Amino acid sequence: MRLLTTVSAVAALAGQALSQDPPTFPFPTSCSGVAAPAYAFTLDSGWQVTKIASGLRQPRTIIFDNLGHMLVLQATSGVSVHTFGADGCVNSTKTLIQSSGLNHGLTLTPDGKTLYASSQTTVWSWTYDATALTATGQKTIITGMGQGIHSTRTTVVSPKNPNLILVSVGAASNWDNPTIDPKVGRAIVKVFDVSQVPASGYSYNSQGTVLGYGLRNEVALAFDPNGHVWGAENSGDDFRRTVNGQATDIHIDNPAEELNYLGDPEKPLENTWFGYPTCFTVWEPSNFRDNTALKTGSQFVVTPNTTFNDASCEGKANPPRLAFPAHMAPITNVFDPAGENMYVTFHGSWDRQPAQGYFVAEVPFQKGADGNYEPVAPQDSKTGFKNIIGAQSPGSCNSPSLTMSTCWRLAGLAWDQAGKRLFISSDNQSSGEIFVLQKKA
Repeated sequence: MRLLTTVSAVAALAGQALSQDPPTFPFPTSCSGVAAPAYAFTLDSGWQVTKIASGLRQPRTIIFDNLGHMLVLQATSGVSVHTFGADGCVNSTKTLIQSSGLNHGLTLTPDGKTLYASSQTTVWSWTYDATALTATGQKTIITGMGQGIHSTRTTVVSPKNPNLILVSVGAASNWDNPTIDPKVGRAIVKVFDVSQVPASGYSYNSQGTVLGYGLRNEVALAFDPNGHVWGAENSGDDFRRTVNGQATDIHIDNPAEELNYLGDPEKPLENTWFGYPTCFTVWEPSNFRDNTALKTGSQFVVTPNTTFNDASCEGKANPPRLAFPAHMAPITNVFDPAGENMYVTFHGSWDRQPAQGYFVAEVPFQKGADGNYEPVAPQDSKTGFKNIIGAQSPGSCNSPSLTMSTCWRLAGLAWDQAGKRLFISSDNQSSGEIFVLQKKA
């Protein structure tokens, strides 16, 4: 990291901008004192990129306050806040919240005054002061979130109604069968009204409104320009398709990761079940020799029988709007300011050889005649996205754990307040890095 300015100097500069629009910083071609990228990558010809920070502890989530400061949740460490100099590089860093329990969720209200962050079991709030760079008055908002193999709790505030906070909890195991009942409180996304928080906080399982369930691990949650929610799902591992007692290994290319439309958090969908732990999504249909009607984006069951088979999913489970290749592990998604593209970080696969993922995808969107946004590509497309920056040789990436890899592990993703620069993080435990991207003129 670059040399730090004093906190008082940062506060003085922030105070000057308090009543103004967030500052627009230039795109830096290099930042002094920042180590070279730890891993080789490729870059789409329409973009430019510069590494702006290194030596962070698993930077999972990036957000920006109303003065253009960058807040970063560093897993098992806490939250740091970073300011920028006139050259567009980081010129100061401060620990905002020190907590080993925080591991992923981080969000600000639209007015920039309330900060939320989460551990595996709890969501807290703080009063945030962008001028003083302080977070004070910690309060418990939600408690009792279940534990299991998926420990991150994505936490986002509705841009239309800042009293609504969305929190996702993943499945406790690869096959978490009890989650067929939303009361279990796993494999689910729920909405809570923070204007009515009980003194001891909400109980996640018994309170809140279901936005969607049957979502194995909906880590990525983003709002389109209408304030509607799109989730990207980490689907299952080690699948075998069993028909008439004969099992076929389909896990290399199935099930697909999913892009799900969860709708307006103020008006939840009538059918909020998205299939897990029963109905999954096809990426490579050639693996299903017993059912040639399946195509990319179709839903299937692992062990079809006369009582419940692939066709049984139709009309019962909400299918994804778009599919992604298996095991790429989407972590964060964001829309550009115009809603023309959604961007997704893919953490990369551990359950597949050769490995895949380790890139940022651009998914073109369009606004329909009804005023709603949707992907340009049809539901059965395999080409509804493109790689804008990614590992140079993803097939050779070795990721033996969720925090270690021989490649970068793309995680955080955020536009700055001006909507010009796109920031991405790699939370590889051996080298936590942040990069800034910008489209070429």
